[in-house]
Amino acid sequence: MITFELGVEDLADTRFALSPLYETVLSLRVLREPGLSALHLPWRRAALARLGGLDTGLLLSLVAARRTLPDFLTPRPATFAAAFDEELAVVRRASPALVRRDLAAAHAPEPLPAPLRDAATGDDASVARLRDTVCDLLHRYWTVALRPAWPQMRLVLEADMTYRARRLAVGGARALFADIHPHLRWHDGVLSIDRTIGAGYRAASSGRGLLLVPSVFAHKPAPPVGADEAPVLGYPCRGVATLWHSAPVADVSALTSLVGVPKATLLGLLDEPLPTVELARRLRVTPSAVSQHLKVLHATGLVTRARDGRQVLYRRSGLGDGLVGARRPGVVGVGHD
Repeated sequence: MITFELGVEDLADTRFALSPLYETVLSLRVLREPGLSALHLPWRRAALARLGGLDTGLLLSLVAARRTLPDFLTPRPATFAAAFDEELAVVRRASPALVRRDLAAAHAPEPLPAPLRDAATGDDASVARLRDTVCDLLHRYWTVALRPAWPQMRLVLEADMTYRARRLAVGGARALFADIHPHLRWHDGVLSIDRTIGAGYRAASSGRGLLLVPSVFAHKPAPPVGADEAPVLGYPCRGVATLWHSAPVADVSALTSLVGVPKATLLGLLDEPLPTVELARRLRVTPSAVSQHLKVLHATGLVTRARDGRQVLYRRSGLGDGLVGARRPGVVGVGHD
């Protein structure tokens, strides 16, 4: 069991972050063990077809027999939504001592696998070369296997954070942690993670706060392997079951019959965020006419809206995508070999 002791200041500093690097590293588990999650098999088939000559042997050796991963590969996100290259730059700066320590901790009590053994047990220069090689491989792997699907993944992750934030606002920390996972329990200022795959420890947050990182590829709560790391909790996000499904082909005439020509036309335009005035310009109608239709579409959950400075941007929601038969950018072909 791993436990985090959280004081009042830590709870006040509890926040969320998105991490494309975290998802990339955790996806290696699914790549190595297809039986770990049947939900990700469509993604796995598509990813394997794109990997080509990539040295997956070295990448997959990073996943220990007990499925733990070296902490240096998943540094604590410094911002809400850092870019992959920004996060990878932090890994490239990891000291040889840290790399050596985290590789050993992740694989203990087993010895390091052959692709890691010689470099990780050599001098600092050897360990630094191994770190840089791993970073180069991760970058190539991200580019072909994860980046095409990241826009859709991000929508699922952000939807989970919105749900969790609402739980926190309505019911406090107890409600926030209540339905994340059966192995997670909040009681009397202590967050406990049961049945962890690594060695157990107890860590005091000591004013460092708690960072929550929703994950598409996490199958259970995933705290750091080592007790010295600042409290970070990766956890399985909601909505993964529909992520890799192909969108149905919509009957445009049926959609028009359902919502009418103006609303169907608006839904077709909103595959990117647009303000009312731009929609009115494209349709050659008044902004007030567009606003009336958008109000109905938003009330029925077919579009989402967000403020950007002085204007409000509208975009088709996942439900709206289903009606129009559209795919989010980056997920075309994910469900096929």
